Amino acid sequence: MARTPRPAKEPGRLKQMWQVFQMTRRYDGNIVWMLILALIAPIGAGIVISILFSSDNIIGIILYNVSGVLAGVLLVLIVLGRRAERAAFSQIEGQAGAVGAVLKSSLRRSWIGSEMPINVSPRTQDAVYRAVGKGGVVLIGEGPRSRTQPMLDKERANVSRILPNVTVTLMYVGPDPDSTPLHKIVPTLARLKKSLRRDEVTAVSNRLTSLSRNMLPIPKGMDPTKVRAPRPR
Repeated sequence: MARTPRPAKEPGRLKQMWQVFQMTRRYDGNIVWMLILALIAPIGAGIVISILFSSDNIIGIILYNVSGVLAGVLLVLIVLGRRAERAAFSQIEGQAGAVGAVLKSSLRRSWIGSEMPINVSPRTQDAVYRAVGKGGVVLIGEGPRSRTQPMLDKERANVSRILPNVTVTLMYVGPDPDSTPLHKIVPTLARLKKSLRRDEVTAVSNRLTSLSRNMLPIPKGMDPTKVRAPRPR
C-alpha cells in the first residue's frame, strides 16, 4: 500500500522573515540601512539614558539596555513589515484589481471594503471600488482620471441619493501624477475626518451592499416576467 505523502512543512518564523527580507530587498535598495538604523537607534538611546540616569546602578543599566534592544527589534519588525507591504504593492501597481487587493489585505478594522469592484468598464477594465468607514463612504477609481471621473460621479450620485447625509469622498488610483499610490490608500483613509460611528459604518455598508445586489443587471435575453419557479420534485 502506497503511503500518503506528508504535507509540506511550513517554514519557521525566522525563515519566513528572511524570505520577506529577501523579497523586499529586491524592490527596496534602502531596506538594509533602514533596518540597521531602526535597530541601532533604540539601543544607542538605551545606552545614553542608562549612563545619564543610572550610571551607579548596575540593575538600571541592564534594564535600560535590554529595553533598548527590545525596542530596536520591535522597530525592525515594524519597518520591515511596512516596507515589505510597500514592495508587494509595487509589484501589482497599475494592474487591474490592484485596489481590490489592497482593500482585501490591508484595510483596517474601522473600515469595510471589498476586493470586488462596484463598477467596471468592460472596454477599458477601469473600475470603481467602495470603502465605508469612520470617514464616510470613499469611492476609489482605478485607472486614468479622465476615464474614471464619470464613473465616480455616477456612483457618488447613487450614494448621495440613497444616503444624502453621509460624506462621500473620491480617490483616484492610476497613472496620473496627482493620483494616490497603492501603498498610501490605507493611510489616506485613516486621515479622513470622522463622520460615522462604528455602528453607523456597519449600517451604511449593509445598506449599500443590499442595494447593489438588487441593482444587478438582468442577463440579456431573459424576461423577468416569464421566469417560472422550479417545480418541486
